[in-house]
Amino acid sequence: MRRVFQSPLEVGFVQNPYPFYESVRGAGNLFYWEEFGWVTAVSYRTVNRFFRDRNWGREIPAESRPHPEPRLEPFERLDRHSMLELDQPRHTRLRGLVNRAFTSRQISSMEAEIRELSHVLIDRLPATAELQKNFCESLPVMVIARLLGVQTAMCAQMLEWSHDMVAMYQARRDREIEDRAACAAAEFTEFMQGEIDARRQNPSDDLISSLIAARDNEQRLTNEEMISNCILLMNAGHEATANAMGNGVKTILESGLDPAEILSSDMREATVEEILRYDPPLHIFERWAKSDQEMFGHEFHRGDMVALVLAAANRDPEIFDQPARFDPGRRQRTHTSFGAGIHFCVGAPLARLELAVGLSALFERCPKLALAEPPTYADRYHFHGLEALWVILS
Repeated sequence: MRRVFQSPLEVGFVQNPYPFYESVRGAGNLFYWEEFGWVTAVSYRTVNRFFRDRNWGREIPAESRPHPEPRLEPFERLDRHSMLELDQPRHTRLRGLVNRAFTSRQISSMEAEIRELSHVLIDRLPATAELQKNFCESLPVMVIARLLGVQTAMCAQMLEWSHDMVAMYQARRDREIEDRAACAAAEFTEFMQGEIDARRQNPSDDLISSLIAARDNEQRLTNEEMISNCILLMNAGHEATANAMGNGVKTILESGLDPAEILSSDMREATVEEILRYDPPLHIFERWAKSDQEMFGHEFHRGDMVALVLAAANRDPEIFDQPARFDPGRRQRTHTSFGAGIHFCVGAPLARLELAVGLSALFERCPKLALAEPPTYADRYHFHGLEALWVILS
């Protein structure tokens, strides 16, 4: 197996990791990333196989788990009850209960509300505006708040908690980031407990009330499970969608394609899928071996981890014709940005709807939208989103 050196903090890599992905993909299905100490998968076939193979999962086998640190307990307590970090059978139970509340009909009914929020945010923009924070981040957090039934006034605070918590998954994680994440987890937990207590007393037409009422063969979500998975829906739903939205605006503006055409009612769904394939918001996801096994010529042992590079798989030339080209009209639209298998992103339908409606509203209102300066990506690998997106509206 090829051993490769590439700092995830190097400026050129942060701004454009795709040449690196192309170079390592040529060496085979797997390589060893020295800086991380990871066996890493880069081809579409390999990434898809690890996602779907039941011998690989999100739970770290007990004997391989790092020793817990008491100072991180508020953060780790949420992980212990999050369906994202669990495998069967508990994952199946949690996913089933959440799906009973987080229905496709409920999501599709939000289209008008997402459009309304998009226009509210666009109305607030000056002639030269920074879009990443003032539109691409603001829209998803407002949508999630509405969905949960949380007051819009809490959006800024939830956004701060979310940023502090997801920083734990960045390559530049350090003691300061860990302490902030633990503090954010404790405060977010306390807030969400208050929201759940209020809905138990006075149920409403929102996701928290639906989660309280959801049952499967007389089973319900425990209080801890409810808190963890409400926070998961907020953090995962907001962070990924915000980055995808900003990356999408940048991609459309740099492509030279007509936004009115590619975001028309006939094309917008295909354009959203191509944005997610071409420049996804999350570049790496991990899986752990449940048993000793051989995969793609490498001997793995129980507890070993493999890193799946979604962004490399999405540009595999064996699957996608001219993969470095942004082409909303391409026939092959299957990508790995939402994962695959039992952990396929539960919020994918909402993310797709937010991107379709938000981007359409933005370019309808601002048909002459243009970049005011070259956008730069934030140093948050393995997340991939813009630090800032300055644009001229007209």
